Amino acid sequence: MKHRSLLTLAALAFGATFALPAHAQDADRSVKDGGIKVEGWKGRVDRRPASQGKTVNDSKLVMEGRTMRLSVGPAGNFWNPANTLSGNYEVMATFKEHKMAASHPHSYGMFIGGKDLESDNETLMYCIVYGTGVFSIKTFHGAKVTTLVDQEAHAALKKADANGEATNTIGWRVKDGAASCVVNGTVVKTLDKATYAGADKLTSTDGIYGLRVSHNLELSVSNMMKH
Repeated sequence: MKHRSLLTLAALAFGATFALPAHAQDADRSVKDGGIKVEGWKGRVDRRPASQGKTVNDSKLVMEGRTMRLSVGPAGNFWNPANTLSGNYEVMATFKEHKMAASHPHSYGMFIGGKDLESDNETLMYCIVYGTGVFSIKTFHGAKVTTLVDQEAHAALKKADANGEATNTIGWRVKDGAASCVVNGTVVKTLDKATYAGADKLTSTDGIYGLRVSHNLELSVSNMMKH
């Protein structure tokens, strides 16, 4: 009986652990005085938070001098339609995460190849990093999300420090059809066109570039450059 009781308690304990993962309680916040307050910029939240009534007004994008400050509620994309690239190019921006979320790492980075971003058939490809020192690459094609790299570690990424802060310069280098995610000056992954392009993936690396952010982040974005 004692042995059975111990097994029962253990089962209950493990059941409770799996039933209530930490990130399940990490609900999207709504930022006070939210909205996009940088001229020319737009945003769109992901489908899940949108289905729950969340909008870009639950986040806030403002200028602080020559730096953009992004206080994120629901996950989504932010862009200026005038920011477009085609052919061979390189685009980068420096992201400072002010404090990594306590419950689990959240991600941030840049997207390229953006088309029809305000429609239900949008396309883009993004490279994002986490404060734990891993990165991911995914494509959006409407509601279809395709993971090309899933949280792969790389020494070039700067992990969050003891204060939960990290600064990483993230971007893309496109040359003759190959697309490379570049972090802190180092190519962390190169994808050929056959990998990222397809019916349910990206149509082309030509298009709008912008910011891809997870929820509940505090970011400063600076030094956005293209060539």
